[in-house]
Amino acid sequence: MESGAGKHWTEEEVKALLSVWSEKNIRKQLHGTLRNKGIFIYIAKRLQELGVCRDWKQCRAKYKNLKYEYRTVKYAHNSGDVTKTMKFFHDLDAILRYEPVTQLAAEENGRCSATETQLNTSPTTGSTQ
Repeated sequence: MESGAGKHWTEEEVKALLSVWSEKNIRKQLHGTLRNKGIFIYIAKRLQELGVCRDWKQCRAKYKNLKYEYRTVKYAHNSGDVTKTMKFFHDLDAILRYEPVTQLAAEENGRCSATETQLNTSPTTGSTQ
């Protein structure tokens, strides 16, 4: 099976990724972890067991894209725009609904809290977190 960077994910591949991602231990490790290469190497190995040949970089990229698209649709729905949809919204909602939107977990480890605080506040308000 081809696994080039430009190869689109099939529906079956996305479903396999979601099934691995939905496991409690995987969700727990991904949430709030900044350096997560090892987790995605593990996810890629698990996907390989399911017949999906993707490397860890492809898994991480797909994870980030799905999460971004989910949050975009979720924000649109919360703003009253129910026309915006995505294919795996309900699956992702089940996985991500308990994940806080704030970056508190990332700040607890102390590594990137300053950068994230700067990103989350405007220059005029300063750091109030």
